[in-house]
Amino acid sequence: MIKSMTGFAHVSGEFGNKRIDLEIRSVNHRFLDVQFKMPEDLRYLESTMREIIAQHVTRGKLECRIQINNLVDNSGSLHINHELVNELAVLNSQWRKQHEDLGKLTVAEILNFPNVIISVEKDHEALATGVQTLLNNALLDFVETRKREGLKLQTHLLERLELMDDIITALESLFPGLLKTHMQRVRARLVEAVASVDEDRLKQEFALFMQKADVDEEFSRLRTHIAEVRRIITEHKGSVGKRLDFLMQELNREANTLGSKSIASECTQVSVELKVLIEQMREQVQNIE
Repeated sequence: MIKSMTGFAHVSGEFGNKRIDLEIRSVNHRFLDVQFKMPEDLRYLESTMREIIAQHVTRGKLECRIQINNLVDNSGSLHINHELVNELAVLNSQWRKQHEDLGKLTVAEILNFPNVIISVEKDHEALATGVQTLLNNALLDFVETRKREGLKLQTHLLERLELMDDIITALESLFPGLLKTHMQRVRARLVEAVASVDEDRLKQEFALFMQKADVDEEFSRLRTHIAEVRRIITEHKGSVGKRLDFLMQELNREANTLGSKSIASECTQVSVELKVLIEQMREQVQNIE
């Protein structure tokens, strides 16, 4: 299934006393270009996040925004394990009732007790884990969004390929009659120009003309390219945008050649109609991963 390079996803979660909001959006681009907008204290995660994104995305200009908000106002305060402090206070009170010679715990003694002051590094580890978890979740939604958009692009391309097939088939059925009419027109002009026309000479000239006006090769190449585009968008997995872009160029080249060999207005009209359809497909192909 083909995927669009346009996508969007937003996820959020609470980790410790932090709320993390993570948003991913992308547009079409020749290569994978990832940009991050996040707090500076998360910059050390950038290389890891790039690797995670590259596992899911191969092309597109992608922007990842991360916002972090405190769930409680702890500005200016230490990272204290309040549950442990309360347990120490209860134990101190109970023991003082049993042992009158025990004194009250001081603030310094409580702060010196192991695990009362929570390490900031632990907060960073929890934050890093939360960001990576949210990024993976967001990428799953993001890829599904691209697939849904890709399905619409696939329908658009298949419709135009079908129209191109119909146009080529119609011209193929008309072409023998167009050649016959053209030969009669040439004969009539020659009769007007000279008293008599040598039949052998006329056939030689017509044979040369046929070699120049032969479009069987163009018909064959057009059908081959159409079949290949159809196969890629229905069967191929992975990144196909660049391959489809190349095929659009080849289709346009054959349509131009068909127009240059035109022997009637019908041929010229078919060439124009084909190029219009090819251009419509090319615009959509620019957004395929």
